[in-house]
Amino acid sequence: MFSRDRWEEILEALTANWFRTILTAFGVLWGIFILVILLAAGKGLENGVKQGFSGIATNTMFMWTQVASRPYKGLPKGRQYNFEIDDVAAIKEQVPGLRFVSPRNQLGGFGGENNVVRGLNTGAFNVYGDYPEIIKQETMDITSGRFLNYSDINDKRKVAIIGEGVKSALYEQGEDPLGTYVKINGVNFMVIGTYKKKGRGGDAEEGEKEIYVPFTTFSQAFNRGNEVGWMAITAQDGSSITNLKGDIIEIIKSRHSIHPEDDRAVGNFDLYQEFSKVNGLFVALKAVAYFVGVLVLLSGIIGISNIMLIVVKERTNEIGVRRALGATPWSIRGQILMESIFLTIISGMSGIILATGVIWLVNLQLSQMDTSEMMFLNPSVNLGVVIIALSILIISGLLAGLIPAQHAIKVKPVDALRTE
Repeated sequence: MFSRDRWEEILEALTANWFRTILTAFGVLWGIFILVILLAAGKGLENGVKQGFSGIATNTMFMWTQVASRPYKGLPKGRQYNFEIDDVAAIKEQVPGLRFVSPRNQLGGFGGENNVVRGLNTGAFNVYGDYPEIIKQETMDITSGRFLNYSDINDKRKVAIIGEGVKSALYEQGEDPLGTYVKINGVNFMVIGTYKKKGRGGDAEEGEKEIYVPFTTFSQAFNRGNEVGWMAITAQDGSSITNLKGDIIEIIKSRHSIHPEDDRAVGNFDLYQEFSKVNGLFVALKAVAYFVGVLVLLSGIIGISNIMLIVVKERTNEIGVRRALGATPWSIRGQILMESIFLTIISGMSGIILATGVIWLVNLQLSQMDTSEMMFLNPSVNLGVVIIALSILIISGLLAGLIPAQHAIKVKPVDALRTE
């Protein structure tokens, strides 16, 4: 129940020594400020790193062939093999929970150099034979024209989508590449689109020095037959590609007579597993932020507890008079606890307001910058963090006042009245 007299008494007690009260409150203010700033900084780093994954189907694995490391069914150790287009159909049929299974072939890059010619300009670029789904598995924006479709696949059209890096190398500035032709290993392809890669720095620039053509056209034009160089496989939402990976590799081993325990024959990169590690890192960073922030806050709480003990000692005579006039132990305890909680909450809320102002200024500065390639983006704290901080403040206030309050009610009225 609200008591004006009690609150006036609390304010009088806290303002009796302004300098001491401010120094005491600063410990809690600084602790909650550090906690909020650390959490916001961790969130900003998380947002920046995850921005680099934007547009990527993170629930994806990439799979390629390697050399068999064990003999099996009369076949020798060290033999090479290739994926085939029928492997793609088998994986789709036998492994439930998959969203995309995209076979890919490649010229250039790790497969050797290839020459791309356009008029008098030439360049060495990666050329991929792909299906239309690959655009949903990689980070790219179509800047003009269109991407591959199934009409291109079914009709084996000699069309190509080129990156902005290819465009810069083969075309004059301002020249529109759409409808023009580029010659890839002596075969003409009509440019139907251009793209720009998402990402940061050199990785994005290198990713724009690539050309995409229909998988079927690639196989026919460059004599690949049914061969598949590698695959990009994405699981459906709610399924983990990490959990499905074993079944996929088992199918490949069975179809190509590879020893079941030969773990070197099928190479793979599990993007979901790596992404999960990144998420785990940010969970750890958040835990560290809470740990450090709470420790700093605890030092402030100890300061408040010490000051409240001094206040109780200074008011021993007053407490004795109250007890002599019939004040109950609960009344005395409640008075001390309310003073402690009030001081803690006021100082803590000041820390939250100060931290919010700093975060606002940082976001204001970031809004005036190009953050597309930054590892730090939109530092913030959600409502849950504020609620947790308030809960910490209330509990801390109770703990800070508990020992002084217990000390106050142990003072006997007669002894208190004798105190000078």
